[in-house]
Amino acid sequence: MNISTLNAISPIDGRYHNQTADLGAYFSEAALIKYRVFVEVEYFIALCELPLPALKTVAAEYNLDAIRLEINNLSEEDILEIKEIEKITNHDVKAVEYFIKRKFDALGLSEFKEYIHFGLTSQDINNTAIPYSFKAGMAVVYYPQLQELLNTLNALAKEWKHVSMLAHTHGQPASPTRLGKEIMVFIERLENQIELLKAIPYGAKFGGATGNFNAHHVAFPLTNWKTFGNNFVEKNLKLKRLQNTTQIEHYDYLAAQFDGLKRINNIILDLNRDFWTYISMNYFKQKIKEGEVGSSAMPHKVNPIDFENSEGNIGIANALFEHLAAKLPVSRLQRDLTDSTVLRNIGVPIAHTIISLKSTLKGLNKLLLNQKVIQQDLEDNWAVVAEAIQTVLRRENYPNPYEALKDLTRTNTQINAEVMANFIATLHVSDSVKTELRAISPSSYTGI
Repeated sequence: MNISTLNAISPIDGRYHNQTADLGAYFSEAALIKYRVFVEVEYFIALCELPLPALKTVAAEYNLDAIRLEINNLSEEDILEIKEIEKITNHDVKAVEYFIKRKFDALGLSEFKEYIHFGLTSQDINNTAIPYSFKAGMAVVYYPQLQELLNTLNALAKEWKHVSMLAHTHGQPASPTRLGKEIMVFIERLENQIELLKAIPYGAKFGGATGNFNAHHVAFPLTNWKTFGNNFVEKNLKLKRLQNTTQIEHYDYLAAQFDGLKRINNIILDLNRDFWTYISMNYFKQKIKEGEVGSSAMPHKVNPIDFENSEGNIGIANALFEHLAAKLPVSRLQRDLTDSTVLRNIGVPIAHTIISLKSTLKGLNKLLLNQKVIQQDLEDNWAVVAEAIQTVLRRENYPNPYEALKDLTRTNTQINAEVMANFIATLHVSDSVKTELRAISPSSYTGI
């Protein structure tokens, strides 16, 4: 760890820097600048392809791909230059515009440079650059990390498919289940919510200062700017253009995405707590790593710290997702500035989410099944087959079967295999039914 990470205020850029560094390409200040430049250049090229009268010669005389490559290939010095321009302009998007104009001068394109940022407001750039980068970050970092967790859960569900275990409803012994199936519950929940999240479009605003293409229309009234805007956003940038906006995007889709991310995090939180509890019940032991310490005072401890770490980071992530989802869709009249400062923090809850996913995955990979304890817990709780026995007796039209099993099991007396067998012997049912009932055990009564 170098001095800069040691001095970082946020643990994302300090303690957890190595776990979240990949997100910098999509959610950092440098990334935002790069994506702004990208949108500005793509917009200029789209104007050239329209074409506007003053830009007719650009596509014919210049290589548009070369222009695109030359300007978008930003160096660290380029980004620092933009930040220096911003110190003068006190406006981040205007600094990007001036930087590209300098580039045009250097490329011999000075006569066309007033068509950079032509007719736009800064939010036409921000409200396309941010969803574009968010979409890319989700595709490249978030979804692959989530899929890795799902792959691990699927492998564990398959490995433990036939492991019978005691269920616990209200914290009390309940009808047996199978460990693999309990993991499948989380897999299904995650897959359902991922499907919903992926169905939400990445919305974008593009239409001038108040969303009406005022400046565009007054300059070129015969051009269909609405069609141009739709094609530029949806075909070139692969985003969904909102048709009627104020100066800013509605952020309703973005809020829905944050709510979706929060729901997925809650499922992982639920999983963390279940496995933490199973470890406390000794259903699982954990792999021991040479040199690791579980407690500064108690040498024997091997703590479920990964599940705890994940839970803590999910709490921070979800608090931020909740604020983002509640704040962003609300603005005063055609726009206030509160969305701008909030949007800069999108990467923060994503980073805490990535930390949590990696921590849960690490915790799962440490698990060692303690089947002896799981089996003993089943044997110590024969009362849980009362449901099975009374249900078969109901099938046989036996009088008051629930009450009979309640009288047997709702006591403080230990119910074991022998007690249950003796009870079955007293029942006035056929020998074949008794044989059927005797075959029921906590390990076998696990459903389908």
